[in-house]
Amino acid sequence: MSKKHPVIAVTGSSGAGTTTVKNAFEHIFYRENITPAIIEGDSYHRYNRQEMKEAITRFADEGKTISHFGPEGNLFDVLEKTFKDYGDNGMCQRRYYLHSEEEAAPYAPLKPGEFTEWANISEGSDVLFYEGLHGGAVNEEEGVDIAKHVDLLIGVVPIVNLEWIQKIHRDNAQRGYSADVIVDTILRRMPDYIQYITPQFSRTDINFQRVPTVDTSDPFIARDIPTPDESFVVIRFRDPQKFNVDFPYLLDMIKDSFMSRRNSIVVPGGKMGFAMEIILAPIIKQLLENRDN
Repeated sequence: MSKKHPVIAVTGSSGAGTTTVKNAFEHIFYRENITPAIIEGDSYHRYNRQEMKEAITRFADEGKTISHFGPEGNLFDVLEKTFKDYGDNGMCQRRYYLHSEEEAAPYAPLKPGEFTEWANISEGSDVLFYEGLHGGAVNEEEGVDIAKHVDLLIGVVPIVNLEWIQKIHRDNAQRGYSADVIVDTILRRMPDYIQYITPQFSRTDINFQRVPTVDTSDPFIARDIPTPDESFVVIRFRDPQKFNVDFPYLLDMIKDSFMSRRNSIVVPGGKMGFAMEIILAPIIKQLLENRDN
């Protein structure tokens, strides 16, 4: 952690509500006149798209599995060094993973699924902002502890059946994958999910977990993704005193919210972005004020 150069990390599976998170932080950064250095979790994959396909086949031939959830498929040590470097001196290196033709166009002849070269971030940023799968990951076997370098760690995760529904619909609609292929991917990733993804949410300062209010008991036959209005969001603070959380204020500000435990508040799903802004804005502001003390 660093008082002088704060690191903010949002960790969660793809489809967990990343658009809502991104919009909330953009609003906070704009209103508070904060200049963030932004890095994306996909940039720390070990292999590009084609190499990952080959690695999956190679690992399977050896009776092993590899996924984007675990250390075999990612550069955990490089991500840890990125956070540490920024915390130490406000500078680090980053690269971009090019998801689409549109993203790849400015970097021709690079193609979608490839990486740009590593390069220094611009000078003068106020915070490092990370969004991806592994902002709070730990790999004890390799002595990697990414979480310890984060000043504000936020988890954004739907309950697992909802996560699967979102993946099934996305992979089918956007990538044309069959149901069997998607299920095989879920099963292949499960050991890494249990060992490296889930434990992060016990290290987070704040968790935002979306819980649908419609039946998702069989995610493999669900026709639709539950909408925000068909959901609640459970917001859990690991240590409310750390950030002086004012629960009466939040209950007053967020219509139809209620306390479910002494450190948890439940809000309507459609209010998730608003809740993030009023909860996180004063915390981030305090992080920046602490730099000068």
